Amino acid sequence: MKRLLILGSTGSVGTQALDVVARAQDAFELVGLSAGTGHEALIAQARRHGVKRIALSEPDAAARASEAWTEGEVLAGPEGLVRLVAESDADLVLNAITGSAGLRPTIVALTEGIDLALANKESLVVGGELVTALAEATGAQIIPVDSEHAAMHQLIHAEHGRVGTIDQLTITGSGGPFRGRSREELESVTVEQALRHPTWNMGGNITIDSATLMNKGLEVIEAHHLFGAAYDAIEVVIQPQSIVHAMVTLCDGAVLAHMGHPSMEVPIAYALHHPDRVDVPVPRLDLAALGSLTFEAPDLDAFPCLRLSREAGEAGGTGPCVLNAANEVARHAFLNGRLGFLGIPAVIEGTLDRVGASTVHAFETLYRADAEARAVATELAGQFGRSDAGRPNQTADRMSRGGNQIA
Repeated sequence: MKRLLILGSTGSVGTQALDVVARAQDAFELVGLSAGTGHEALIAQARRHGVKRIALSEPDAAARASEAWTEGEVLAGPEGLVRLVAESDADLVLNAITGSAGLRPTIVALTEGIDLALANKESLVVGGELVTALAEATGAQIIPVDSEHAAMHQLIHAEHGRVGTIDQLTITGSGGPFRGRSREELESVTVEQALRHPTWNMGGNITIDSATLMNKGLEVIEAHHLFGAAYDAIEVVIQPQSIVHAMVTLCDGAVLAHMGHPSMEVPIAYALHHPDRVDVPVPRLDLAALGSLTFEAPDLDAFPCLRLSREAGEAGGTGPCVLNAANEVARHAFLNGRLGFLGIPAVIEGTLDRVGASTVHAFETLYRADAEARAVATELAGQFGRSDAGRPNQTADRMSRGGNQIA
């Protein structure tokens, strides 16, 4: 029986993971659950699944949980979350925390030598080589939960470790709710429109990242670290039906594709049960009934977040950390009606301009860069406001000039 700890259990990935666990009760022992602020939902989950130790990142929420739930122990704040991981004696940690807040639990799990089912892409976007080096040093596995990276993981492992056979990785994306719209047509889109994803049912943050194509940019950086691929060997292709989740091009010209109906339970079950496979109650793919699959290149003018992500990733240093922090601030401002849709990439680009980047020596370097980027992005979000319609493309010029470079 695998001892499992789920972080972010009240979110979209976390709740689906609990469904996977419930269908295979003899396979897992749940040793802990965590959430950010939703203490009532977390307590309900703990009672339903017989969990005796929980953590809430928000101390006030933890205090309310302690009053309402006496069947176990409630840990509070970021330090409580660290204790939950470090003291869990888990075999596997599922990190489904949203945003860069997931980095520290990732570090703790890998430091303890615990295998990590990673749904928190920011751990690799922000932590980069430090995270992968830590996993290598302790022998802990990182098993991706993102649908694209889980698909890529399976395709790469199908090559059975043969060296030099993979020429290119292809990450696919639906294109989000605004696929096909021009930059001008995006100036007046609303939060409600941005949250209507055409094929996936996800949380609000990732749905907005899908609308801006920032999720694809972050996935390029994540794939670089997960699979050791050069950036020029990773491409993004829009696949509107969300049937093809990833492709791998081999040295002999063959292309391997991972296909299936869009369901997060498939990659979640893959990561939790790895290296085994189990039945998942999803519709089987009928290609004849589907009729056709289409592919198209992403529009980098209308969706500059993808370009900004690749540039920050290629430049390295703290650039991806600055990119991610600025995106989190801009996305929050958009969701709260304080910034227009095209203001998101404008804030990100402005933050990259002003903060620049430095060489990463330790995790503390990343924490400082994150804090500085958030301060700058908050200021810029206030300046752009709802009237913002984006601004000219300056990042490529800045990097070629060498002024205020990401390096």
